[in-house]
Amino acid sequence: MQPLIHVKLFSGKSTHYLAENIADYFGQDLGNQSLNLFSDGEMQPVLNESVRGAYVFFIQSTFAPAENLLELLLMIDAAKRASAGYITAVIPYFGYARQDRKDKPRVPISAKLIANLIQAAGANRIMTMDFHADQIQGFFDIPVDHLKSQAIFLPYLATMDLSNTVFASPDAGSVKRARYYARYFHTELAICDKHREKANEVAAMQVIGEVKGKDVIIIDDLVDTAGTLTKAAQAFLDKGAKSVQAMCTHAVLSGNAYEIIEKSALSKLIVTDTIPKRQDSDKILRLSCAKLFSKAIRNTHEHRSISALFNGE
Repeated sequence: MQPLIHVKLFSGKSTHYLAENIADYFGQDLGNQSLNLFSDGEMQPVLNESVRGAYVFFIQSTFAPAENLLELLLMIDAAKRASAGYITAVIPYFGYARQDRKDKPRVPISAKLIANLIQAAGANRIMTMDFHADQIQGFFDIPVDHLKSQAIFLPYLATMDLSNTVFASPDAGSVKRARYYARYFHTELAICDKHREKANEVAAMQVIGEVKGKDVIIIDDLVDTAGTLTKAAQAFLDKGAKSVQAMCTHAVLSGNAYEIIEKSALSKLIVTDTIPKRQDSDKILRLSCAKLFSKAIRNTHEHRSISALFNGE
């Protein structure tokens, strides 16, 4: 059997905190790199060690601002031009994923454009966690390792008493996610049916399902302004719920989301660290995804199953 090609791990500027933990779990240091910033605002990533023939992983979430995506593209291009053997873009949070279709005339399908850009830059593979919509995998013509946050959340939930729990979806789009947890723990499912007048503003909500006297856990892939989440929490309490927590993979938390959560009826918000925190909050608990990504990187390098990491195979 031929020896495996050596692995190189590199990090984008905005996700360095996570990349360091991934590298620690993987058992090696991050690659030597630097980022030149010019007076006009342009950037130039520099790989300060050879990547010729190497299995290269670039770790960078693509949340706003757009410079995070641009830095990832430039790093990929640098590795391709340096004769890297195989390039994987590790994108814990895939930005623009909510723009996955034309929901009105004369708008872009931004998620597809981002997929095209990453492939054009030279990536051979994508690794991410919890796309906003599973079909985004089809926007790529290269392999996509779509990790599931259930590998992180299930062990945490297993430590709790869930005998009085109802899992809930804050809208129709997250029903599949909430149903998975309800089936896994043999509990009931509730749904908040929301209506939006415009982006990031929820006009009305209606609860479907019995939540009276129950401890509700809302499941979603991301929390942005926290408007949907906190209004859903209040709707469940108004229907007689005993308590409401939420569990969301990606903590975008834009604008005054932290303040909204602090003032809300939510008793706790559990998230992962795919996006760096802007401030601390007693209500927010962060679970690390570093170990999951390190295992996925190792399995990819060693040509082993990825789904086994979250399907219990």
